[in-house]
Amino acid sequence: MLSGPTVATAAPAPTAHAQAQAQAQREERGRGVLVSAEKLYTLATPRAVAAELGSAGFEDGTVRYGVVAYRLVYRTVDPHGRPTTASGLLVLPLNSERRLQAVSFAHGTGSHKDDSPSMRRGAFVSAPVIAHASAGAAGVAPDYLGMGKGPGLHPWMDIGSETTASLDMLRAARAFVPRTGHVLEREVMVTGFSQGASAALGLSRALQAGEDRWFRLGALAPVSGAYDFGGTELPALLDGKVEPKSGVVYAAYTLVAFQRLHDIYDSPGEVFRAPYDSTVEALFDGAHTGEQLMRGTPGTVDELLTEHGRELLAHPTGPLAAALRTTDAVCTDWAPRAPVRLYMATGDEQAVNANTERCRAALFRKGVDAPVVDLGAVEYHGSRHLGSNVAATSSIVRWFGELRQQ
Repeated sequence: MLSGPTVATAAPAPTAHAQAQAQAQREERGRGVLVSAEKLYTLATPRAVAAELGSAGFEDGTVRYGVVAYRLVYRTVDPHGRPTTASGLLVLPLNSERRLQAVSFAHGTGSHKDDSPSMRRGAFVSAPVIAHASAGAAGVAPDYLGMGKGPGLHPWMDIGSETTASLDMLRAARAFVPRTGHVLEREVMVTGFSQGASAALGLSRALQAGEDRWFRLGALAPVSGAYDFGGTELPALLDGKVEPKSGVVYAAYTLVAFQRLHDIYDSPGEVFRAPYDSTVEALFDGAHTGEQLMRGTPGTVDELLTEHGRELLAHPTGPLAAALRTTDAVCTDWAPRAPVRLYMATGDEQAVNANTERCRAALFRKGVDAPVVDLGAVEYHGSRHLGSNVAATSSIVRWFGELRQQ
């Protein structure tokens, strides 16, 4: 047997797959980490809360507590899985029980970064969060990526990043609430309006799948969603079944937002008519207000879109079709095991009612009988779509409260 100097054998270099797994694990551990918490305002009494809700046009019949509101900034991931940060609103009841159940509320579409819950007080986007907290829950509302204090552009109707931003906001809230003398229970009640209805379904699906070690799905109540965005909402928009100006904005937002993630056209002139081909993309930069967006777009879809742009939305192919299959799967590829109610307003002029009907039918095929709560011809500033958020909020607060008592 030959002897000689001992030679250390080098460990084999990690494969690219192993390196990617290790990186993903490191990033996963960072998700939901609290970066900062800022106290925004205190509504010390139920009367103060009622006044706040009233100023936003919401009912106050479920108010039991004063509340305190915080803006949380936390770590999450972008649509490509890269580390980033996002913000959101956390509202807690005052003088309430130590253990709180979280209600996650996902807000509707906005164009400016400030069109988000943590940036608006006494407003349409923050009122539902306050309402749930004033009834004794922990109101948790992500601003979404690129909104609020988050960097970059907002990936509108991207279910994956809406889900991660929502889940990581819950994690950040759980990390913060012990500082206030509270803890969050495992079961989460999930709701959301319009764009947020699909986001709520995405979060619920993730919670049920066990994507968080602590939180579990307790109940689900989405409101007026475009659940079948590619199959129902876009055809309705092109057929004139959506209020014309809303249809223009949604058509433009669809093409601009999906282009950023999926590269669906080579130049704006392919899909937008002049002069909008040189201006419309900039309107969705997070710095333009809704009023500027309205002024900067035409009155009809035909004035906005080229023939190719219309065809792309009417009969999506390639990357857009693939992306829409993901967007449209929020009701079709899982079966909620928690209580579910779908809320809508009769004759919704933006999210056509067929979306809710398709979602209910898809869930029924999965063995889930989800009742549809038709709120009727409710209106808010002349809009039944917006009115559904106002009317549904008090109804959902009561339903969630009943479930908590069981």
